[in-house]
Amino acid sequence: MAKNQRADVKNPNTPSHKAAVDNRANQLNPNNRAMKSGREEK
Repeated sequence: MAKNQRADVKNPNTPSHKAAVDNRANQLNPNNRAMKSGREEK
C-alpha cells in the first residue's frame, strides 16, 4: 500500500504536518539558514 504523503502533510494531527509547517516557516524566515542557502550571492 502506498503511503499518502500529501494526506499526512495536510492532516494537522500528524507529525508530518508539523514538520512541513516548521519547514515552510524556516524557509520563509529571513534569519534562518534555510532561506539564505538558496539565495546567497556566490
